[in-house]
Amino acid sequence: MRNGGKIYGLIGRALGHSWSRPIHYALGCPDYRLIELEPNALPAFLARDDIGGLNVAMPYKKAVLPYCDWVDEYAAAIGSVNTLTRGPDGKLRAWNTDALGFRAMARLAGISFRGRKALILGSGGAALSVQAEVRRRNPRDVVLISRTGENRYDNLTRHADAEILINATPVGMYPENGNAPLDLTAFPSLCGVLDLIYNPRRTALLLQAESLGVACSDGLPMLVAQAAVAEGLFFGAEISEALQFHVLSCLRQDRTNLVLIGMPGCGKSTIGRALSLLTGREAVDIDARIARRAGKTVPEIFATDGEAAFRDMERRETANAGKETGKILITGGGVVKDERNYAALKQNGRIYHLLRDLSLLPTAGRPLSQRTGPERLWKEREVLYRRFRDCAVDNNGSVQDTAQAVWEEFCAHSGD
Repeated sequence: MRNGGKIYGLIGRALGHSWSRPIHYALGCPDYRLIELEPNALPAFLARDDIGGLNVAMPYKKAVLPYCDWVDEYAAAIGSVNTLTRGPDGKLRAWNTDALGFRAMARLAGISFRGRKALILGSGGAALSVQAEVRRRNPRDVVLISRTGENRYDNLTRHADAEILINATPVGMYPENGNAPLDLTAFPSLCGVLDLIYNPRRTALLLQAESLGVACSDGLPMLVAQAAVAEGLFFGAEISEALQFHVLSCLRQDRTNLVLIGMPGCGKSTIGRALSLLTGREAVDIDARIARRAGKTVPEIFATDGEAAFRDMERRETANAGKETGKILITGGGVVKDERNYAALKQNGRIYHLLRDLSLLPTAGRPLSQRTGPERLWKEREVLYRRFRDCAVDNNGSVQDTAQAVWEEFCAHSGD
């Protein structure tokens, strides 16, 4: 075994959300694990002589410093540590690889800091690492925004000239999806947004940046890049950029939801089941979840409670399903009628619009199709389907052909 009986892993207090283990596994450390510690257990753990290499999560990025025998000059200047090793001499050494990971993240997003004003949201260890790296890139100005102090969220108007915004807070992170620390329209010169959060893939902040046409990135490239640097410190072998990019692409594909939308009766449930068999992914039928929660079928909900009540249930279940990762999400035909459902589906998903000839759409058991007719429904919803979708797929052929076409397109683009 590569670890030689040594401990490798991530230490923190609550790590259930962490993706570090699969990343380090893919980078070559199969015994990497998540190690949750309460503050009173930290000193004894750091005294262990079988530590090989550790990453450090909040709230311990500063707390570990007094227990280190040697601290890298850059990490000491930042005042925050995220990587520890114990060498043959028994000394506990500390580094900060977050800054290098952030550099890779910004480069991949095509965002430059030279001559620009950057706002950094947050004041914790990650924010300090980001600030140190941005200052090395010759910016016009760098400002940390926090809840207290001179520069706060309640006086942001003084920084309306900001061109780059970096979120180093947990606002918008799973499971509190949908929250944003601020409104990007307050910054008319904005040309780049970097969010250190990686779950969800697209926070509310990033979805707004995309809608404004602003270059942006989530934090997964940073997580992979800093992990690669840490692996190099653990084992003394540099991780190639090619391997890092491969790990990033594979993880993106593995965690991205495949979302099916389309007219009632266009075959979403059938294609979803076929995709589940083809890929081994769980198929989540949002209408079925609504029915189970309500204790009655969708037609019964329409008949007894009305469409408005159903749409409210649909919005809640779509929000819950959209937080999940690596699934096949099967939506109802009218999910596009509520714009809020777009953010829920898009945050972790790639959205496929199944197209089927209107004359082939069944109406039995579909209240709106029976009352309105497929032609009128299509006329009302076509623009909404176009708004939601990433890709349109013809579903007038065989189930197997359609499922294969969707999966091939997903494999080609979901890792981007």
